[in-house]
Amino acid sequence: MQRDRKNDRRRLRLRSSILVLTLVLTLAFVPASYASHLEPFKSVPIPPANPQTPEKVELGKKLFFDRRLSGDGTMSCATCHNPEQAFTDGLDISLSYPTTKNWRNSPTLINVAFHKSFFYDGRASTLEDQALFPMMSAFEMNKNLAYLEEQIRVVPEYADSFRRVFGGDVTKERIAMAIAAFERTLISFDSPLDRYLTGDTSALSEGAAKGYRIFEGKGKCADCHNGVNLSDDRFYALNVPENPVLLNDPRVTATMRFVAKVYHYADYKNLKEDPGRFLITKKRADWKAFRTPTLREISKTAPYMHNGVFKTLDEVIDFFDEGGGSGNKVLRPLNLTPEEKKNLKTFLTEALTGKEIVIKYPEVP
Repeated sequence: MQRDRKNDRRRLRLRSSILVLTLVLTLAFVPASYASHLEPFKSVPIPPANPQTPEKVELGKKLFFDRRLSGDGTMSCATCHNPEQAFTDGLDISLSYPTTKNWRNSPTLINVAFHKSFFYDGRASTLEDQALFPMMSAFEMNKNLAYLEEQIRVVPEYADSFRRVFGGDVTKERIAMAIAAFERTLISFDSPLDRYLTGDTSALSEGAAKGYRIFEGKGKCADCHNGVNLSDDRFYALNVPENPVLLNDPRVTATMRFVAKVYHYADYKNLKEDPGRFLITKKRADWKAFRTPTLREISKTAPYMHNGVFKTLDEVIDFFDEGGGSGNKVLRPLNLTPEEKKNLKTFLTEALTGKEIVIKYPEVP
C-alpha cells in the first residue's frame, strides 16, 4: 500500500514535469505570425537628448536642402532623398560623388523616426549619427566636416539660428541634430491600414482586405514587417540576388572593397558581393544580412532591396513566394496563387499609403 502511494506520487511528479516542459516548449516555439501584430500610427518617438522645436526643424530643413554639405557644392541630402520621390531617388543605387559610384540603394526617409538602427547594415545607432555618414563618405558627399563647420559658421543667418536653437556655436554634432529633427517630421500616417486598425472596417477595399489576411497569414509578411512601422528592425540573410548591372561596374566594386577595408575585412581585395551586416558584426550568420525595411509608402519607393535589383512589387512578391534567394535559411516557399499575389499587392499599394507629405522648400541662406 505504501509502495503504491509512493509510485502514485512519483507518477504525479513525472506528469507535472512533462506538463511544465510542454508548456515551456510551446511558449518557446510560438510561431512568429502569432506573436507579431500591426499597430496604427499614434505618435513619433523623440529622443530626450534632441527635443523637437519648430525652430530646430526649420534649421534642419534648410541644412537638408543646402548643397554646402557636399565637397563640390552640387549635392544636398535631398539629392538622394527627394521629397518628390517619397524621399528616395528612384535609382538602383544612390547617386555618388563625381568619378565614383555608390553601392547601395537610397532607402526612404519616411518614418525614419521609428528606426532603432540606421543604414541597411545598422552601422549607426542614432539618426544624428546617420546624418553625418553620407557627408563624410568619399563616394557620397565627400565633405570635410571641420571645413563644413566653418562654411556654416560664416553665414550670418545660420550663425544666428544656431545660437537661438542650441544656445551656442555651429558644430557638426548640432548640424546633425538639426537635420535629424527635420527628418523626424517625415511621417506616414492616416493610411487606410491605420484607419482599419482603429476600427474602420470600411477603410480597406475588398482586395486590400483579402491581401491583409494574406499578409498576416499565409504570406507570413507580418512575421518581420510588424509594429507601427511594419518593420521589426532586425537583420536577415535572404540571399537577395546581386544586381548584375552593378557587378559589372568596376567603380561599384571599388566602393564595396573600400568600405570592406574600412571595416577591417581581411579579404577585401577579392570581395565580389555585398557582405551586408557581416562587415559590422563580423558574425558569419550576418553574411549578406540586411535590415528589414519599412513597408509604409512602399508603392512609391521602387526599386527595391538594398541594391535595387527588383524594379516592381510583383518581383518582390515572387521572390518571397519562391522562398527567397538560393540557400537562405530564413524563408520557405509560400505557394501563393495568382489571385493571392494580386490581393497582397493590392494591400501593399492601397493600404500603406498615408497622407501626402507636403514640403515647403526653404530659402537656403
